[in-house]
Formats: sequence, C-alpha cells, structure tokens
Amino acid sequence: MRHIVLLFLLLFAFGASAATPEETVQAAMGKLAPQVKIDVVQESVIPGFYEAIVGSQFIYVSKDGRYVLDGSAIDVDSRRDITEAARARTRLASLKAIGPDKRIIFAPKDPKYSVTVFTDIDCPFCRRFHQQIQAYNDAGIAVEYVFLPLDIHPGADKKAEAVWCAIDRKTAFSAAMTGAPTGNATCDNPIAESTRVARQIGINGTPTMLASDGSRVAPQIALAPDKLAAELEHLAKNPVAPR
Repeated sequence: MRHIVLLFLLLFAFGASAATPEETVQAAMGKLAPQVKIDVVQESVIPGFYEAIVGSQFIYVSKDGRYVLDGSAIDVDSRRDITEAARARTRLASLKAIGPDKRIIFAPKDPKYSVTVFTDIDCPFCRRFHQQIQAYNDAGIAVEYVFLPLDIHPGADKKAEAVWCAIDRKTAFSAAMTGAPTGNATCDNPIAESTRVARQIGINGTPTMLASDGSRVAPQIALAPDKLAAELEHLAKNPVAPR
C-alpha cells in the first residue's frame, strides 16, 4: 500500500510540474525575445510541434521547447501550405466580429461567390476596384466592403464615418469613390472595430481581398473581374483552409 501511495504522489507531482503548451512556447520564445507576447498556442499538424501566433505571425515550437521555426511549413506530398491554411482559419475566426450589419455590400440577386474587401475611400486602387463593381456583380460575385482608413490618408476615417452615417450608404459610398464630397455626418459606426480586426490579422493595406475560405487574393487577380471569378471557382473546389 505504501508503494502505491508513493507512486501516486510521484505521478501527481509529475503531472503538476508538466509544462502546458503555452508555458513551453513562452519559455522558448523568452530565450529569444523576452518581451514578445504569445497570443495563441495550438496543436500543429506537424508532429512534435506547437503552432503559435505572435501578433499576426505564425511560428512553430517543438514540444520540448528546444526548436523554434519561423516561416511557412509546406506539406510536400499534398503541396499544401500549412501555414497559409492556419492564417486563413484565423482570418475567418476574426472576421466573425464584422458581421453583415458592419459592412457595405454590393451583391447580385443570386451570388455564386462572396469576397470581403478592406477598403479606404482615399485609396486610388480601391477607387479603381469600385469602378468595376457592376462587372464583379455580373460575374456572380458579392463584394462586402469593410472600412480600413489608412494613416497615410489623413481624414479618411472621417470620410468613412460620413459614408457609414448616410441615409443610403451604398449610394454615398459609390459617390465618395469618385471623389465626391462625403459631408460630415457622424454616428455610431464599426470603423474602429474593423480597423482593429484588420491589424489583428495582419492587414495593413488596401484594397485587401479575402475569399470565403479566408485566403488572400492577389491584387493582380482581385482587380480583374474575369480573373477573380476564375480564382474563386478554383478556391471553391480547392479551398486553402478546408472546413
């Protein structure tokens, strides 16, 4: 009986002293960058490693805390970018905070695809993108705009607020994207929240487009309606982050 009690105490002590995944990752990173803050730690599909999010960056830490890998992990057999899939899932989770009631949506009657576009009224490429909004809708693509006023465009936040507070947001948005005055209307708005979410998932420029699987669409594709429709069809069949 005494041996059983001792064995139990040893097992309890071992369990109590075993580091959690968060502790393991924080200890490993503490040796490299003591001030760094670990946001999320989760199991990785890579055997023997944890996957951690630091800011908007992904790192991999071995479960014994000895090795830290920074960069994209590729599954050679499937040719799949494991890290990009993880980023896409994180983006989707974060985007849930920006529901349809916090977006300005231009959609056809029966959309085949939808994309989220972070936009800035004073961004030239954003204006060029919106000039083709009818072509995107004609291709079956619903465009859901989320405001991200950039610091390099002073006053863009006030313009975004004025558009959001307009009686007809879509009409006000389209006019603003031609350079028309937005006025100075104010009201409760989601702009600060959408900006926070954008920063959280590493989006710092506009226009930035995310497909429905959370993957980023390259600008040269996003700015061409026909290319975008083809890309979205491909992603529908081969999502970056399978659900």
